[in-house]
Amino acid sequence: MGSMKPNEWGLLVILAVFWGASFFFVEVALRDFQPFTLVFLRIGLAALVLVGVVYISGKRLPTSFKTWAGYVAMGLLNNAIPFSLIVWGQTRIESGVASILNATTPIFTVLLAHFLTSDERLTSKKIMGILIGFIGVYLMMKPELTDGFSWRGLGQAAVLGAAVSYGFAGIFGKRFKDIPAVVNSAGMLICSGIMMLPLAIIIDAPWSVRPSLEALSAVLAIAVISTAIAYLLYFQILATAGATNVLLVTFLIPISALLLGVGILGEVIKVVEYAGMGCIFLGLIIIDGRALGLLQRLTGRRAIESREETVSKAAS
Repeated sequence: MGSMKPNEWGLLVILAVFWGASFFFVEVALRDFQPFTLVFLRIGLAALVLVGVVYISGKRLPTSFKTWAGYVAMGLLNNAIPFSLIVWGQTRIESGVASILNATTPIFTVLLAHFLTSDERLTSKKIMGILIGFIGVYLMMKPELTDGFSWRGLGQAAVLGAAVSYGFAGIFGKRFKDIPAVVNSAGMLICSGIMMLPLAIIIDAPWSVRPSLEALSAVLAIAVISTAIAYLLYFQILATAGATNVLLVTFLIPISALLLGVGILGEVIKVVEYAGMGCIFLGLIIIDGRALGLLQRLTGRRAIESREETVSKAAS
């Protein structure tokens, strides 16, 4: 894991803002659009943009049936299921809370990888991080759990379900590493858009919608900025800075989402939810290991310097 250059940090912050803003755009779009229609529009418009990028860049979509079957699975796990769960969840909870719960994605990914892969086993450090992260989730959901069934609690559970789906997608998606990332993204979005179309038509009856310019702008923004451009940024950072560094975006997304949700939408986030976010972040830091490794190196260096100083004093 190499250090990131200033321009890579800049791209990472922009990506975090774009992905964090998706929760804000969803909240605005939901004022006029039903969940499945919103998800279809997000996926469909983003697919059009990325297909255009594929052909403008001189690439082509694959013709292999096996590859497209994989895109169907990825479209389900990485788009159709999680987008639908998050959007529906945001009909019951604040955008900031949804973004915090969505930050558990790496926690679920690490846990699932232990059972579904042969080379990513759980360690004591990872187990500790997972447990602390789950404590954070418990703190956030405790008020709803103590009162029995509530729509708000179900909304929280839906966003957690999306994080689990992203975890499966992260593991399954490794098989596409030999195909250009923009091609994979376009293929995946095409498949998930086809999946979402009948749901939007049958369940939402979108032809009766008379959306405001504000809601239409939010849909366009979430499709182009928070999906198509965000995917391109993500894969650019992945190629130059590596997978480990790009995971830092997990910490930044809730911050941008909270700034927009609280600052513009006037959402009120409870103290216990901030405490839950702190535990989730701490769990992610422990799982990531870099901050702890740096602390250990600094502590060890200071201990060596202290011993050398003691020896020097004793010798004089």
